[in-house]
Amino acid sequence: MDKISIFWFRRDLRIDDNKGLLEALQSGRKILPIFIFDKNILDKLPKKDARLEFIHSRLSLLHQIFQEKGGNLSTFYSTPEEVFESLTQNFSIENVYTNKDYEPYARERDRNIEAFLSSKNIGFKSFKDHVIFEEKEVVKDDGNPYKVYTPYSKKWLAKFKTATLNFFPSEEHLDQIYISESKDIHTMSELGFEPSGIKIPDYDVSQQIVDEYEAKRNFPAVKGTSKLGLHLRFGSYSTRKAVQEANKSENITFLKELIWREFFIQILWHYPHTVKDSFKPQYERIEWRNNEEDFKRWCEGNTGYPLVDAGMRELNATGFMHNRVRMLVGSFLCKHLLIDWRWGEAYFAEKLLDFELSSNVGNWQWVAGCGVDAAPYFRIFNPTTQIKKFDKELKYIKKWVPEFQELTYVKEMVDHKFARERCLTTYKNALNADS
Repeated sequence: MDKISIFWFRRDLRIDDNKGLLEALQSGRKILPIFIFDKNILDKLPKKDARLEFIHSRLSLLHQIFQEKGGNLSTFYSTPEEVFESLTQNFSIENVYTNKDYEPYARERDRNIEAFLSSKNIGFKSFKDHVIFEEKEVVKDDGNPYKVYTPYSKKWLAKFKTATLNFFPSEEHLDQIYISESKDIHTMSELGFEPSGIKIPDYDVSQQIVDEYEAKRNFPAVKGTSKLGLHLRFGSYSTRKAVQEANKSENITFLKELIWREFFIQILWHYPHTVKDSFKPQYERIEWRNNEEDFKRWCEGNTGYPLVDAGMRELNATGFMHNRVRMLVGSFLCKHLLIDWRWGEAYFAEKLLDFELSSNVGNWQWVAGCGVDAAPYFRIFNPTTQIKKFDKELKYIKKWVPEFQELTYVKEMVDHKFARERCLTTYKNALNADS
């Protein structure tokens, strides 16, 4: 039996500029590409999940490319442990190559797989591909991680200016794909999933979008954002290429958004407990109201505040919500309704096409005031004045809440002034409990 190596696709669903894939293809062995539909993850997803449709469409494309080389992409629907147990029985494997994933579940999974492969004398080689700088590459001079974005971004930019942005032409070495009996990848129905009805939007990282990003990004009725988040999340678009496009502009606002992404990824890597716990532990003392009926109205976009409702309805219908509106709906849930940020984080995790755990947790803790780099807890967005600032002509609201000027539109579920005072009192009581 000839020795082969395996490349394990995860959050890098592309053949171009793929660091781990290039390392595998240049290793001197034929490469069997695989993807695992991980039951540990899939079993928790809704049965109409547009993200899984997206993953499936990307895998179909990869499969087609590999078939043209005489091989195929092998997909598995199981747990990673069971898959590698089976692969080691059916192939003589030298190494397993992959790109790093920095989330807590992924890190534990990879430790377990590496230990199993080591017991079979098989190497496990993982590479940095998902970010420009990882783990401890951007830290304070004393080696401790940054907890505030601004100094982190300054260090990131300084390091980037002296670094070389290398690209990895993995697409040029596909003749090293293992030639195997061609078989189809799993279908959506075989995985137990149904069509979601949600259309994946095209991304746009044109020079115009990047140059005008700062001027247009805060207005939800304007086409001013790239819609790149989903593609960075699953690696169908290279982070290096995104940074390269952003760096062409004299205006670095778009680049700074990419740095925010890396900031939250390294925060989660250094502080994995923040998935469930507030970064600032004293905020665990907040007495949330957690009213289920209020939460339901927020989820459905029936709060009586048009900009909040427009955001939630856009999310439910499309899997997307404009960034400026995300801040408002998050603040409204935590501060107007006093509902635990974890409830909102979980709802976004289920609905957002571009859901990335680190950014979702980081941003939800930001709006709740309990995370790193957090705004003071007494900063509470006014959902009415936000309309004047960001949707003055009501175009966004009219699209998603057409009845907002009718008698049929729901009454405001809570008075802003009352909610603000209640929030301030609740937070103050929690934070002053020790003093």
